[in-house]
Amino acid sequence: MRHMKDRSKDRGEHRPHGPRREQRPAGPLPPSRRDAPRAPGGGQVWVYGRHPVLAALANPERRIFRLMMTQDAADRAAADLAGLPQPPQPEIVPRERIAERLPAGAVHQGFLAAVSPLLDAALEDIIAAAGDRALVLALDQVTDPHNVGAILRSAEAFGAAGVIVTERHAPEETGTLAKAASGALERVPLVRVVNLSRALEQLKAAGFWVLGLDERGDKALADADMDGRLVLALGAEGEGLRRLTLEHCDLLVRLPMKGAMPSLNVSNAAAISLYELSRKSLLSDN
Repeated sequence: MRHMKDRSKDRGEHRPHGPRREQRPAGPLPPSRRDAPRAPGGGQVWVYGRHPVLAALANPERRIFRLMMTQDAADRAAADLAGLPQPPQPEIVPRERIAERLPAGAVHQGFLAAVSPLLDAALEDIIAAAGDRALVLALDQVTDPHNVGAILRSAEAFGAAGVIVTERHAPEETGTLAKAASGALERVPLVRVVNLSRALEQLKAAGFWVLGLDERGDKALADADMDGRLVLALGAEGEGLRRLTLEHCDLLVRLPMKGAMPSLNVSNAAAISLYELSRKSLLSDN
């Protein structure tokens, strides 16, 4: 069994009640210090699907190179396009013209746009914008763009402050990732870090407590007595959290499973965990 004890006891504490040191004041997210964009295909990304495309069009950080829609899609999106500060004029094309630019079987709903890639958010900005109660997700080598996109979607739904991924062993920004995120890629800060352990140390120094989701954790997430600024670390399916990541967790928690399967898909586990942490936060405020 690995790293299953409550590490708050190692530091001589009964349990975490909140930030361990003075926090930086909360406030609006400042302009990010961002790294060079990552995108295949010469600096543009083909985004497809109604929600991803409309969210990209509404994002002032995106440059729109081309917008293609079927006539039916354009009719359905007329009000959304008219509400934009600078409404774009879509090219009306048959569905086949859109499908030929996408992977086989991609569900585009008649929407396709070539846009500039997003630039990566800075971890310092996430920390500066976090209030006394904030949740950040840290993904330890989660490589499937469908999973990362789904986690971004859940992160937005439950008000997470941001999602951290590693520079290596994480998906690039693609239409597949944007489609799985269903617009959340435009609204949830995505931070890429070279070293996840160092990022966790930086968050801990800023008053965050780190929860590691591990099927062999000795506490159920519902029983974890955590409050304040939190990081939820999730590992890749099969491998789970790496050793160094586990060592940087203050507490390892699990989702109780009654069936034969020992674990869930990482995006499903993230959604359930976000719900539980959100529920606990709401209850503690009452």
